[in-house]
Amino acid sequence: ALMAVSAVEQHLVHTKMRTAVSLILESAEVRDVHQTACILGFGARAVNPYLAHECIGELISLGLLDKDLHTAIDDYDQALLNGVVKIAAKMGISTIQSYQSARIFEAIGLSDQVIDQYFTGVASRVGGVGIKELEEGISYRHDRAFDPMGLPVDPVLDSLGFHNLRSGKGKEDHLYSPKTIVLLQKAVRTGNYEIFKEYSALVDHAKHPHTLRGLLEMVSTGESVDLSQVEPVEEIVKRFQVGAMSYGSLSREAHETIAIAMNRLGGRSNTGEGGEAADRFGTERNSAVKQVASGRFGVTEEYLLSAGEIQIKMAQGAKPGEGGNLPAKKVYPWVAETRCSTPGVQLISPPPHHDIYSIEDLAQLIYDLKNANRDARISVKLVSEAGVGTIASGVAKAGAQVVLISGYDGGTGAAPYSSIHHAGLPWELGVAETHQALIESGLRSRVRIETDGKLMTGRDVAIAALLGAEEYGFATAPLVSLGCMMMRVCSKDTCPVGIATQDERLRARFAGRPEYLMNFMTFVAMQLREIMAKLGFRTLDQMIGRTDCLRKRGEFDQPHAGTISFSQILKQGFSHAGDNRFDPERSYDFQLEKTLDARCLLPWFKSAIKNRETCSQISVEVSSTDRTFGTMLGSEIVRAYGSDCRKLAEDRFLIHCRGGGGQSFGAFIPRGLTIRLTGDANDGFGKGLSGGKLVVRPPEGSRFKASENIIVGNVALYGATSGKAYICGVAGERFCVRNSGAIAVAEGCGDHGLEYMTGGRVVILGNTGKNFAAGMSGGIAYVLDRKHTLYRRINKDMVELEELQEKYDIEELRRILEEYVNETDSRLGREILSHFEEEVPCFKKVIARDYQRMIRTIGKYEERGISKENAQLEAFREISGQTA
Repeated sequence: ALMAVSAVEQHLVHTKMRTAVSLILESAEVRDVHQTACILGFGARAVNPYLAHECIGELISLGLLDKDLHTAIDDYDQALLNGVVKIAAKMGISTIQSYQSARIFEAIGLSDQVIDQYFTGVASRVGGVGIKELEEGISYRHDRAFDPMGLPVDPVLDSLGFHNLRSGKGKEDHLYSPKTIVLLQKAVRTGNYEIFKEYSALVDHAKHPHTLRGLLEMVSTGESVDLSQVEPVEEIVKRFQVGAMSYGSLSREAHETIAIAMNRLGGRSNTGEGGEAADRFGTERNSAVKQVASGRFGVTEEYLLSAGEIQIKMAQGAKPGEGGNLPAKKVYPWVAETRCSTPGVQLISPPPHHDIYSIEDLAQLIYDLKNANRDARISVKLVSEAGVGTIASGVAKAGAQVVLISGYDGGTGAAPYSSIHHAGLPWELGVAETHQALIESGLRSRVRIETDGKLMTGRDVAIAALLGAEEYGFATAPLVSLGCMMMRVCSKDTCPVGIATQDERLRARFAGRPEYLMNFMTFVAMQLREIMAKLGFRTLDQMIGRTDCLRKRGEFDQPHAGTISFSQILKQGFSHAGDNRFDPERSYDFQLEKTLDARCLLPWFKSAIKNRETCSQISVEVSSTDRTFGTMLGSEIVRAYGSDCRKLAEDRFLIHCRGGGGQSFGAFIPRGLTIRLTGDANDGFGKGLSGGKLVVRPPEGSRFKASENIIVGNVALYGATSGKAYICGVAGERFCVRNSGAIAVAEGCGDHGLEYMTGGRVVILGNTGKNFAAGMSGGIAYVLDRKHTLYRRINKDMVELEELQEKYDIEELRRILEEYVNETDSRLGREILSHFEEEVPCFKKVIARDYQRMIRTIGKYEERGISKENAQLEAFREISGQTA
């Protein structure tokens, strides 16, 4: 059906008749979201999946489904529609007309003949099956339903195990089978390398490949070397990382065990995007890689300063185009505290559309993070896709020191079916393209290439190295080593081995030990050394990009495996390139020594920080070229005071500024540091505010009304976790997105204000733009709505709009306004306070429904004399339906 639709579409386009007719497909083939999306994406304007509808009718007639036929069919159609809309949203498409005929797909395993004839222009880099093989598949499926001899057939549909494992002949084969899981766990628990080899032999079965790399074999281009001459295991494991898996999705025990194991080896573990408990910083339980995703959960200056590497998550291979999602029933009080959110309220990490609209925005974020921790290297996580090499080149120019190419395999067991199947691409394609593109652009020596996506053996690592990767991430295998049984219930909080759960009873079953993971990493390195010796490489660096050591295997169990072509991946011209790997001497120079922080602020406050003086201040002139002003000073304050910086008095270190603040003015500044700006500020004002105070006001004698003019740019206070920001004027678009604890006041804001907010208090003394409070799941906003038009601009999906009636709200609003006026001398603020009783009815309270419910439930338990901590736990259990 897809080939027919695409062929007719192409013919109509070529004959210039496409706009004269609409294509409607009536087909038995279409039954799921991906198939529907393909049919629409290649030209159809409507789809009638009649066989699926008839199957629903049969289920009802047999009594297997208790539902009205029309309602059931409507629900099915709505599910398909929602899936297609979600896919379009991931691609940045807002109308279905833009998705139809857009052909934004990449093919894997289709021959050039099929692509040229039916899907012209679609990216297809490895070739594959042709018309003949496709016909064989169609005939096979038809003959299963209608016997060619007219004999009766079994009408029961096969359960092939496409998602969950099914045993038996003819079932879908999975890399993680019961046998491989048992062998791996036995090997790492007993420290038996021979058993690990048995496990590897199953995974790397030569004639029965599961992956693109499974179709390749390694050949030596020189003489073998003795194993004793090969780089030692202790050095190799330093290149290994455990992939990003957040605290919240994993239990504390599992998350900390991984960190301990990797720190002992000298490798790296990754926090994921869920933040990290502060008591782990500086200890053996500290994760070396701190992830900064669009959700900004728990991203504070202290968090960033504890990192050896800071990773910007642009996307994830297993769910490309989507952010993370932690179900409400897994947001226990201790998880909510780490993530700066509310217990029992679902957490959504949006795609990175808010502060990264371009490569320039990404460059700014890299610069911000380098200021926040000058000792950490900055990495950017990208997804394997056609064109990722061009993106990686831009990332290298922007200053990143590591580019991670994430593959579609592996990933989370918490993802919806439609998020992980038919989404993403193998890392082999992305690594090869990135390595080649960086060499062509003369940037290969500027960055390391890392990859992840179901790496399981030393052979996997060897092929990744030969394709161009220098570092290697593992995620599923470490979890299996610690006891994971691949039950695929990660999102349900029912993990039977205590890994992907927060339930204390299930966590008690966790039996993993750091030694198990250390054994796994050691075994992989040992196996890799044996391969290196056979190929004649003494160091891993010598292997990087040596595609001349790879070729396609000759024999396979599957007849179609031989149709794959690796000509675009194994380009021999890059095998012996001069700059084929990272050179630390040629890494990007941020020139931080030339910043105003380094030249002026650090020398001035050095003695005050060292001697712990109670108050020190300075006045400076700033301009728009002074990017990320104050961040480096903030990092030195946190470095000197450690966790005590959270207890510093306000205004201990005070900076008076005049002029135009550059991008990311006051980003990540901690408590105790106050920056007062007379002038205006660019985008990213107060990004990641971590306890500090920011005040911006117009110059004295300004003739314009502050309440009618923008004074700070877009994305102000993005990801703020605590602190205060008083803005005497209007803020730009996306104000306070992902605020999770800061108190902020502005006299108006642009579109998409308070999006995905999870905590804090925001007061808006004026108009807001459209889509206000979209995805807001915590915190409270007080909005001055004199014209009573806020209801037109608010996104009502998750929030309630209320009048200010409770005494607590009124007192809190007055308290915030009094401090705001005291700091900014705002004319509008003074007017409101002088007529406060008359103005209160003009304010609207915006609060998330789930947040309000949780707060009230916690209050109910606190009234009974239960401590705040226990009240949160009891409220969480009540709302999530758990028993004590």
